[in-house]
Amino acid sequence: MSDADPLQRVDALLDDVLPPPRVRQQLRLAAGLTQQEVADAVGVKRLAVARWELGEASPRRPHRATYVHLLKRLAERFPEATDPNSGMPTPASESRGSG
Repeated sequence: MSDADPLQRVDALLDDVLPPPRVRQQLRLAAGLTQQEVADAVGVKRLAVARWELGEASPRRPHRATYVHLLKRLAERFPEATDPNSGMPTPASESRGSG
């Protein structure tokens, strides 16, 4: 084993952390994605994504790494969605009318 192995194992643990369920949903909505689109990308059924977003279940390997990666990329693109207390606008509500 090299000296980097313990550090890589620690990084892997930290990189595997999921945001709270509400934030998972906010990130998906911010990107304008459906649960089915996320499910197709991760390789699971839509019901699994729904349960992850409700906090009823957590993704397991190998889907967990893919889902964590997706959420991290979405968080980079939509940082406002990572605030669990924000009333983050969804793509449908972003159009600002004068009414």
